[in-house]
Amino acid sequence: MPDLSQRNGPHIMAIANQKGGVGKTTTSINLAAAMAEAGRRVLVVDLDPQGNASTGLGVEAADREYTTYELLVDDIPLEQAIQKTETEGLFIIPATVDLSSADIELMSNERRSFLLHAALRQDAMKPFDFDFILIDCPPSLNLLTVNAMVAAHSVLVPLQSEFFALEGLSQLMLSIREVRQTANPELRIEGVVLTMYDRRNNLSQQVELDARENLGELVFRTRIPRNVRVSEAPSYAMPVLSYDPKSKGARAYQALAQEILKKHAPLAA
Repeated sequence: MPDLSQRNGPHIMAIANQKGGVGKTTTSINLAAAMAEAGRRVLVVDLDPQGNASTGLGVEAADREYTTYELLVDDIPLEQAIQKTETEGLFIIPATVDLSSADIELMSNERRSFLLHAALRQDAMKPFDFDFILIDCPPSLNLLTVNAMVAAHSVLVPLQSEFFALEGLSQLMLSIREVRQTANPELRIEGVVLTMYDRRNNLSQQVELDARENLGELVFRTRIPRNVRVSEAPSYAMPVLSYDPKSKGARAYQALAQEILKKHAPLAA
């Protein structure tokens, strides 16, 4: 079994929630952009076969010759898969629908849960000098998500401010605990971020109250508001920080980035 205790290199964060539509990809794109804006070098790993993070960062389908699929299944050199984005300091390994067959194709591989861990720790990663790697996970607890958790140091959980939000969280927490016990003892929860928050809505306030009562300090102070500009930005293939840097959504992701950077003082220095 690979040594998962090594902490040299970038901090690797899986952004995961098995529920769809909670703002997972939106958070991956905009948190990465906010970190890059703050002067960090950031890599987004698109591990969702829908490829929305790739589209949202301006990588056209025709430009995705080498993707996370080739990285995991064909073991291509890392430098072939990493692409620059329009945002200074922000890079991406894109995804296509090919990734949807990876679960089946990797089933016979004895190291199937450790492939992303090995790929992100190649010597070829060193020249890129990344501070953070954010993995945008698919909306399910499948082999791809397990790969992300085994590769990561921590898991960031977007939590939609809507009814039943906390119910699905228990299964994710159990999965994190299982990965910690069986494959990655260093894995921890980075935190829970409330998304699509409307402070005028009693339900959003109740979800926040319940989340803070149940999860305490795991819940970030920053709340990501329901914001038209955040919703519009992906259709222009850019983060909201580029699309409308003065919007409430952009400012919220900047605040979230600062919260996380403060937690990682050596990287934030």
